Amino acid sequence: MFHFQNQNPIFATRYKLVGINKKNNKSKMKNYESVIILTPLLSEEQVKEVIAKFRKTLTDNGAEIVHEDNWGLKKLAYNIEKKTTGFYHLTEFKAPGTLISKLEVDYKRDERVMRFLTVSLDKHAISYNERKRNGTLAPLPPRVKNEEKV
Repeated sequence: MFHFQNQNPIFATRYKLVGINKKNNKSKMKNYESVIILTPLLSEEQVKEVIAKFRKTLTDNGAEIVHEDNWGLKKLAYNIEKKTTGFYHLTEFKAPGTLISKLEVDYKRDERVMRFLTVSLDKHAISYNERKRNGTLAPLPPRVKNEEKV
């Protein structure tokens, strides 16, 4: 067996940049938020079943669910698959980056999912979500109409 790191210092540097670390094989947990839109043809029980399936996918692969919010049946901004409404569900979770591709493949394979969006949250989005959940989010100032600006 060759020890490339000892023989070629350039390869050793590239080897570490790729993300392979022999000391710590665990990936760093990052915060993500995923919104899915399910077809409106489902019953409430079927919607809960689909959400439970994706929740199980997350937890089985090492994710920690921080918050879930079921927005219910909402009107779409534009038609998707000739449908004007859909069931919206938001999930905020902590997971290793490798899990996202697996989750999105599951979204794509499930015919009940019309659209999905998964984003990585920065520290500002995390604090905003925490304040929103705790109810400590400051209300927006009242809007001033053009007539009152005089």
